[in-house]
Amino acid sequence: MNNRYDVIIAGAGPAGAQCARDLAERGYDVVVLETEAEDEFPAQSNKSTGGTFASMMTSFGIPDDVVMHATDSVVLESPNNYLIQNQPGFILEFVEFKEFLVEDSRNKGAEYRFDARVRDPIMKDGDVVGVRYNGDEEIYAEIIIDATGPAAPLAKSLGIVDLERTNHAIGIEYQFEGINLTHPEYADLADAMMLQLNHEYAPGGYSWIFHTGEDTAKVGVCFIQNERYREHAIKNRTVDGYLEHWLDTDPRFENAKRISETQVRGSAHIQPPGSMSTTSFMAIGDTVPSIDPVWGEGVYKCMKSARAAAMTVDRCLTGSVDTSTRAMAVYDDLWHEQVASQQERRLMMTKLLYLAPNERYDQLMRDLNEVSGDTLSAINNGNMRDIVKLFYPSDLPLLWKYWRET
Repeated sequence: MNNRYDVIIAGAGPAGAQCARDLAERGYDVVVLETEAEDEFPAQSNKSTGGTFASMMTSFGIPDDVVMHATDSVVLESPNNYLIQNQPGFILEFVEFKEFLVEDSRNKGAEYRFDARVRDPIMKDGDVVGVRYNGDEEIYAEIIIDATGPAAPLAKSLGIVDLERTNHAIGIEYQFEGINLTHPEYADLADAMMLQLNHEYAPGGYSWIFHTGEDTAKVGVCFIQNERYREHAIKNRTVDGYLEHWLDTDPRFENAKRISETQVRGSAHIQPPGSMSTTSFMAIGDTVPSIDPVWGEGVYKCMKSARAAAMTVDRCLTGSVDTSTRAMAVYDDLWHEQVASQQERRLMMTKLLYLAPNERYDQLMRDLNEVSGDTLSAINNGNMRDIVKLFYPSDLPLLWKYWRET
């Protein structure tokens, strides 16, 4: 096998495979190292609910045949209230989505090595020049990209990422049938993606129901095991226990049954990224991390980070090769401009959301139902002027708690 490439990518998830797809299309010699065996891929890495929107599908040319179900709206629920926002979306069949990205990038010329567990970077004169995998196997490239998610063996070794345990979010999801999506006491969830803020079911996090067709849906919970979780959590109740509690107490699940072999467990880090690159190296996708901190949407962010990395490779390897730290930092700039332009503000919004008690969530839904669609979009995009309008004098203790903790 060849042992020298233009680019080595560790990880064949959405970020890694999309980056390979872009680079191969531009004629670069790229290889992807993936831990899983090819005949099992992606059984071990199917960790996403797969909810996304039309902008992702059109931007990256994703075919309709990897879509499980198309939705018409996004619903936000609090314990006693809700908001319905008309917004078309798509629930992806995540396995087929990942298989498409790999197959399409292969068709464009990318090489894949499955059953290839990345070990560490190969260094020369202080700079990364290659990757060791499966013990003592070695390959070399002008640029190395870590797309392995929170494992981040290369990025951690190079000191690029510092994923903190206190910012580690965990989640679990199953697909169910027999769900009452039009229960009269709740919002109509037919053809909808619903996110719920309720500490009873997801302390310091959120739960969700994503309609997947007929009476089926993806149902899950996710939270960060930090101070907010400990403040609201019941001792010894695991993430599985919270999902069971929701299923036992929400009448929409009275006749619901789990669909076998649909369990998904995932994790991500909700924190600001540090540096994302160094000489001849970039970290992309959830290695950075790139997940949206407010609503947990990760697919589109990962894909955009992959494209930003591919654009950086193109710039660094066109004409006179320059993979210096300064040249590679173009990726950092693109990430902050195009992948997550208001990341700091969105992290602030997330912390404030999880600080609030359940009663405040009900008031938030009442307020959001009264604002215009443009204002709601501005709030979601981190516009401080519109965010401030949602606060009351009674929120001063909450704001003080936020500033004290941060």
